[in-house]
Amino acid sequence: MSTKPIKHYLQFSDFTLAEYEYVIERAHIIKRKFKNYEIYHPLIDRTLVMVFEKNSTRTRLSFEAGMHQLGGAAIYLNTRDSQLGRGEPVEDAGQVMSRMCDIIMVRTFGQEIIERFAANSRVPVINGLTNEHHPCQVFADIFTFYEHRGPIAGKTVAWVGDANNMLYSWLQAAEVFGFHVNVSTPKGYDMDMSLVSTNRFTLFDNPSDACAGAHLVNTDVWTSMGYEEENAARLKAFDGWIVDGAKMARAAPDALFMHCLPAHRGEEVAAEVIDGPQSVVWDEAENRLHIQKALIEYLLLGRLDAASQPD
Repeated sequence: MSTKPIKHYLQFSDFTLAEYEYVIERAHIIKRKFKNYEIYHPLIDRTLVMVFEKNSTRTRLSFEAGMHQLGGAAIYLNTRDSQLGRGEPVEDAGQVMSRMCDIIMVRTFGQEIIERFAANSRVPVINGLTNEHHPCQVFADIFTFYEHRGPIAGKTVAWVGDANNMLYSWLQAAEVFGFHVNVSTPKGYDMDMSLVSTNRFTLFDNPSDACAGAHLVNTDVWTSMGYEEENAARLKAFDGWIVDGAKMARAAPDALFMHCLPAHRGEEVAAEVIDGPQSVVWDEAENRLHIQKALIEYLLLGRLDAASQPD
């Protein structure tokens, strides 16, 4: 059992700027190896357990494929098929699972669930999504911005739509990386200020005004998982918050469009935008794989110098 302090990744603010810059550089290297079909197995005999309470496509694919590509193994657990679904305490599950693997990813509802799990884990825990935070997705988004436009420091990100886990992670990212977020949410769907710990944002009643001059325009579905019963009310309340060509025209000339997917064309985003030349949603989705591989490597192996990097 290692005596090294356990490093978890439960929300975006858990890493420093220096740590993010290191992992981004590692992601560039690991992605290049992947694209060149170079075998890179630094995690032979290491096991990732993935605990899912919420459905997923990109999260499961990226973590499972990523762990295999690093030479390790990934085990999928759905709470419906495990003792967690029958009422086993989260604390007990954290104790048991962490004795049988090297790292754990949890995708669940309340942030307090993953916090309790991590407090009882002997190995690193990664937040694959909670109601309050989605740090891996925003990390991948920032990596994608770096690839297309360079550093995000000093830039403006527009958020148009629901005040959800994505927005709260973007706000934490703004504090770490030093950029600004223009936020436009419909009345009644405003930010929970108890989840906001930065002043690097401006609120806009008009979503078009939020896009003005932005270097990145970002949105998400209007009805997130767990809020399906509100769908009809949300469709009415969010009328006018679609990211369309007119809104993108107010952004910076080289602005990018991002969406964490799945998307509903004609609701939160127009087809002309998500399928248009400013959209980088497919790169963004793929980069979940590469940034999470670098994240897992860092959490398990720490910072690697050139001489110690495994082949």
